[in-house]
Amino acid sequence: MTLAGNRPTMERLPNHNRTSQTIMTVINSIADRAEEIRAWRHELHQHPEICFEEVWTSDFIAAKLESFGIEIHRGMGKTGVVGVLRGSGDSARAIGLRADIDALPMDELNEFEHASKIPGRMHACGHDGHTAMLLGAAQYLAETRNFDGTVYFIFQPAEEGGGGGLAMIEDGLFSEFDMQTVWGMHNWPSMDKGHAGIHDGVCMANADEFAMTISGRGGHAAQPHSCIDPIPCGAAIVQALQTIVARRVSPVDSAVVSVTIFQAGSAHNVIPDDVKLAGTARSFRTETRQLLETAIREVCESVAAAHQCQIDFEWSPGYPATVNHAVEAERAAGVMATVLGEDNIDRDVEPSLGAEDFAYMLEEKPGAYIWLGSGPAPAEGMLHCARFDFNDEVLPIGASYWAKLVESELPR
Repeated sequence: MTLAGNRPTMERLPNHNRTSQTIMTVINSIADRAEEIRAWRHELHQHPEICFEEVWTSDFIAAKLESFGIEIHRGMGKTGVVGVLRGSGDSARAIGLRADIDALPMDELNEFEHASKIPGRMHACGHDGHTAMLLGAAQYLAETRNFDGTVYFIFQPAEEGGGGGLAMIEDGLFSEFDMQTVWGMHNWPSMDKGHAGIHDGVCMANADEFAMTISGRGGHAAQPHSCIDPIPCGAAIVQALQTIVARRVSPVDSAVVSVTIFQAGSAHNVIPDDVKLAGTARSFRTETRQLLETAIREVCESVAAAHQCQIDFEWSPGYPATVNHAVEAERAAGVMATVLGEDNIDRDVEPSLGAEDFAYMLEEKPGAYIWLGSGPAPAEGMLHCARFDFNDEVLPIGASYWAKLVESELPR
């Protein structure tokens, strides 16, 4: 059996504070197919699909896996795809590698050739790149099978708010596919290409939502004394909510409360009957998550009462915090170090108050979630921005990491 080797490549990293050079060691055959993987990524970028609507995307993934000779299973989590590849031995060991596949409901402002062809849909978080990197690793592993055990390639739908990871688990992901560990990766444009970050513990936040309708009594804007105006009440609630993190959360803890929707009125001379507010609460610790729910509800109800308004308040628990398992995090860092070099792995990177439904998988199985540097990116090209585009130069890096992780976790 002929196995592909590693190709060291030297390049100067695009960091204005860095003058040294970094050697990146990617797998030869993956580097040779960089243009092919890039073409897959561009095709995926042109055909973005949102939560649980990833039919074209799933067809694309399944066709690629099938062409590699990989067993495929479809329909888990509605539009999810799982590829099954067994190595050269008869070991019962098995691991899962997960990539998210969905896009966001937004218009793309990029004008390059591979821009989205679907209005109101865009791959603005790099899931097209995540999918392409995992496909690149699957292609390599199917050819070499330089491992002993089973790899499950998990292509998960609906990460962007749909909870597709939980949907796949509820459909039997871990009962039908008996893996011992599960692993995730996300591109990180605020971190330079050629670097990676890993966390020993929490890396992404709890992400909950709140919504409320504040009801007063509308009327003529020239006669506010005859009304109960819900707009000043809503404005007071927005301001009061900002005191929760400042005065009720420990200064050494982290939390965010953001009001993101404020809807009221339909005419300049009419005081409306109702105001609608909604927003998000982010935290790392379970205790802080509980504190935020209680405090936000109390503040909203108290301020509404002070303004003689009625309030209908709803709290919607979202994704839990994404928490790496320490042993697996260290192993992930070690594998990435073989690709990027030990000096370019940040084992103490600050966690993000963003959220990730890979959290559900890490609640079920040991594993780790790693950030792959893909920057530097301009402010208008960060995650969830209308001019974001995945950095194609990191595709061979990510695919090599996945392949080496399999060979490391399932050695022959």
